[in-house]
Amino acid sequence: MAHYLGFLRAINLGATRKFAKGDIVRVVESVGFTDVETYINTGNIRFSTSMRSRSKIEATLEEAFEADRGFAVPTMVYTPAEIRAIAEHAAALDHGGMHYVSLLKDEPTAAGLAAVRAAARDGELAEVGGRAIHLMLGVEYHTAKLTNTLVERHLGVATNRNLTVIRAVVERWT
Repeated sequence: MAHYLGFLRAINLGATRKFAKGDIVRVVESVGFTDVETYINTGNIRFSTSMRSRSKIEATLEEAFEADRGFAVPTMVYTPAEIRAIAEHAAALDHGGMHYVSLLKDEPTAAGLAAVRAAARDGELAEVGGRAIHLMLGVEYHTAKLTNTLVERHLGVATNRNLTVIRAVVERWT
């Protein structure tokens, strides 16, 4: 059985998209995955499965989540080694502001990445590292031009975590 990390997009953001950690564990276990754990309420999960296809794992989870919740829950699945590499890449990026990571469902395209970078304002940077875009911002997230919404517009489905969460996931699960 291989271990994987899943990152759920757009849950617990409003009154209609609630998905408690205990419910996430229950649903993941209902599809036959084991060793299920969650970390904080933003949709970070660790699990084991004999499945090997990332796209099949994502589809299995997304179908189960939608059946249980009644709304789509896009899910990005990574191996522990991939998340560790994302965190290591982040350590090499020297930036004094806020650092967020958009975890992508698919590999970024050069054209999409160029469009994201073109939208940055002074002091903001977007760097690719695997299926992740490191968004290095100024000191105020709410005024940033580089957002997960922008990333999704140009690179497809993604979910966003701050670097602190990525590092905590690495420490706990890799």
